Amino acid sequence: MCLTGTNCTGGTGGGVSKINDDVLQNILGRLPALTFASAACVSKSWNRVCSRFLTRPKLASALSLNPSLHEAVKEVFDKVLSEPIRPQFAIAFIGVQFSLKETHKLITEKLGGEIPIITNAASGIIGVDAKTNELREVKWELVDEDGPNCEEYNTVSNLNRGIVLVVGFVPGLKVAVVPLIRPKKGNQMAMVDKFVIDIMNYTASVSGCTSPTGIIMFGDQTIDMKPVIAKMDHAMPEETTIVGDASGSFLFRSGDSSHSYSGDLYFFDAVALVFARDKEKSHAGIGETQFYVTLSTGVIPFGPQLTAVSVRVKEQGCSWLSASMEGYHEILGGQDLLDSINEVMDQDEIDESPDLYIGVTQHRECSIGSVQLRSATSLAFYEVLGGDKQYFVVDGVGIKPGDSFLFYHSDSETASSSCANVFEDLEALKTGSHDKDHRDAIGVADNGPKKEVFGGLIFSCHLRGESYFGRPNVDSDPFSLNFPNVPLAGLFCTEEIGRDSPGSSAQKEGQEPSFGRCCLHVYSTVYLVMSYVPPPLEL
Repeated sequence: MCLTGTNCTGGTGGGVSKINDDVLQNILGRLPALTFASAACVSKSWNRVCSRFLTRPKLASALSLNPSLHEAVKEVFDKVLSEPIRPQFAIAFIGVQFSLKETHKLITEKLGGEIPIITNAASGIIGVDAKTNELREVKWELVDEDGPNCEEYNTVSNLNRGIVLVVGFVPGLKVAVVPLIRPKKGNQMAMVDKFVIDIMNYTASVSGCTSPTGIIMFGDQTIDMKPVIAKMDHAMPEETTIVGDASGSFLFRSGDSSHSYSGDLYFFDAVALVFARDKEKSHAGIGETQFYVTLSTGVIPFGPQLTAVSVRVKEQGCSWLSASMEGYHEILGGQDLLDSINEVMDQDEIDESPDLYIGVTQHRECSIGSVQLRSATSLAFYEVLGGDKQYFVVDGVGIKPGDSFLFYHSDSETASSSCANVFEDLEALKTGSHDKDHRDAIGVADNGPKKEVFGGLIFSCHLRGESYFGRPNVDSDPFSLNFPNVPLAGLFCTEEIGRDSPGSSAQKEGQEPSFGRCCLHVYSTVYLVMSYVPPPLEL
């Protein structure tokens, strides 16, 4: 049975068609999704009632820690399809001990080939347990057996088996999967410009403009996503929200056979789930689905501002830097600089053993194909790995001589305080004060319909969680306490993508504007809040 309910028989339904529509709607609203989809195909009148029932957006999600893949998939599907929904997209986050290929196959078989589906392996999952209805943050620890590059999962303390499934229905929006491809033969360079143009072209084809409402991205763990995210940030308008996991392992199904890519010809470096306004339903009286992004940061800057003097890129994607303090010509030795930085942290009486990063301000020109975009300033984070007499070493490339930077270190108090700020931010979203401030600014009366939050997604750094904060559910609390019983799902990942919305707590507590906007984070949690504004009441 197709869950979209599009292949209806068009029959009359016989005697059942005489049932009062209100009574019929009450009955149909109690059906699970598969039975509901079957009911939509009974007759034109039943299909009309079913369509009227699904006029508001809906997100359904469930988590299972059943160690059996087939049982876990069955548990989450039984939960998310227990109520009427007409899926437009699905996302699954799974533990690495579950087969990515087999899990993706089971999900696509269950939902059919007509909707976009992304399955992504995660370092942990967040969601409401399908059996107990308890909100869970489950993080799978890593063990370091063979040095800093080893990321073997600790299968002794945790089996790394679990799944959280998200299924969404967003009337008024079109949803599609767009991959970032890299040819396996010839010039084996990622086609980033094509990726951005494909997103814009799809959006234009369904909405009449090139500005998507939102993008949920997943990058391959072997690919440096910094230049990809930076280009997307430059190309997309401010109102487009961008979130995701930059360092995962994923499979996808586009749901559109006319836009298929062969795995024999291409590597897939990333995939974007694109949400765009449906121009065919812009005046259908169905209201508006909106996305809002905020984040909790877990790093804090310290020490003087420095400038990269020379940059050498060596094997394994590392950069070797020499630096000077701004206003001074003396080049600082790598190990001497790190010793000084450690002394500063000692003076600040930091009890924990923090991870060390540099936040680099990068002024770059950007183009998409032959179109030159505006120059932009961004903030990119690089983990500090060590140093020698002349250089210090960071993980990653893309730094240029003349780039300025600050040192940052992880800090649990900063993360906790930032979570409290997110709570207040989402509380303001719930009470409508965000919208009131915006309406006051543009001189619009406060007499419109109120915003209703119907779902949320969380992308949290795998270094956070209960072991970091000392108590459970710190990252999910800002959403779950503000919006109890609203579906929430998420994952723990290595690099969090988050382009925060204007006016969010992240912008209020963020860096100086001259440091640039950061869209690829460390030690942070990114929140995507999905809300619905009903259409104005007809007079």
